[in-house]
Amino acid sequence: MVPGRQGRNGEVKLWMLGSGSAGNAVLLEADGSRVLIDAGFGTRTLAMRLKTIDVAPESIEACVITHEHSDHIKGATAAAKKWGWTLHATRGTAGSLGDAPVQTFAAGDALRFASMTLTAVATPHDATESVGFVATSTSGGARAGVFYDMGHASEAVSAACAGLDLLVLESNHDLDMLRTGPYPRWLQARIGCRTGHLSNPAAGALARSVVHSGLSHLVLAHLSERCNKPDVALANMKAAVKGTRFAGTVTAAHQDRVAGPFVAGRASVGAAPLQYSLL
Repeated sequence: MVPGRQGRNGEVKLWMLGSGSAGNAVLLEADGSRVLIDAGFGTRTLAMRLKTIDVAPESIEACVITHEHSDHIKGATAAAKKWGWTLHATRGTAGSLGDAPVQTFAAGDALRFASMTLTAVATPHDATESVGFVATSTSGGARAGVFYDMGHASEAVSAACAGLDLLVLESNHDLDMLRTGPYPRWLQARIGCRTGHLSNPAAGALARSVVHSGLSHLVLAHLSERCNKPDVALANMKAAVKGTRFAGTVTAAHQDRVAGPFVAGRASVGAAPLQYSLL
């Protein structure tokens, strides 16, 4: 294993390498083993972002793709060839990954890696076979969910988000900003439909239904640069979880820089006061 910042046994550590319409990538680590969810940046950007957290690209075991849109697969094939990653995608996504070998899976499958298991969950998005993931540490059982690019919270997604230690959740757009913003009507309709992207209120409603005292971090992802603002998304989420037992942190991820690490599985989870961050 190439040296890097490793967590304690049983934990799941997560970094947002960037999230938004210009690219998405989420790094997971458990007991020193690393898996990347999505590679929506070119290899140069991926290498630069990983360098800021002292992670060598060669230390990543695999890249698992949520769906075929370019902001999630842009660098996947080149990175896999350059750094020796295995690529994993649904059959509906695999055809968009060029000539790289891809190991395929279906929603509901459990993908087993060296120190963690990723369970794929179907997501309602305008892609061929879109999924989100729940990562579970093999040694300690800490669980982190990554769910973005979905138009609504389906029953499957809601069930998967319950009882997690760490949750990455899309909070894409403010409804008024989308309605009055620069996008044409057809694009507004696509974003706001049930297979588009999750609005701030919809994200808040889902979060309120699943947060609990053991959820250490709630990370807001895929914020629109034109129809949302981090402080707006955070204020909405603050109001949504008010009065619940949630006592962790809420952070808005950014497009152009790394956020994290967020750690699931520490004994102190739930003990810290509620915090909000514009990282």
